[in-house]
Amino acid sequence: MPTYVYKFTDTEETIEVHQAFTEDALTQYPHPSDGTVRPVKKVFQPVGVTFKGGGFYKTDSRGGSASTTPAATPSTDSGSSTSESTAAPAATPAATATTAATPAPSSTPSTSKTP
Repeated sequence: MPTYVYKFTDTEETIEVHQAFTEDALTQYPHPSDGTVRPVKKVFQPVGVTFKGGGFYKTDSRGGSASTTPAATPSTDSGSSTSESTAAPAATPAATATTAATPAPSSTPSTSKTP
């Protein structure tokens, strides 16, 4: 059963009340100190859950290059070419990463002395 926070409108004191989801919000509640029924107002608090990382939004499942590749292109080869075509895009980012990691050649020619 969830716990809801209510505030007495006249004294600004807060109380926690266990209520079922099907119950309506309270408008009056007995004050804990004297037992008199006083008007209350429901207090909305932020949810205590934080989602970190990827995969929680609709756009997280889409890759940047996946939307630009033509997936609906009909194939003229046999069924074996479809497995090759799916493996080719996976190899392309890896090749790009290795070429980006290699240092660019220097602009000055290297001189090597042979004895």
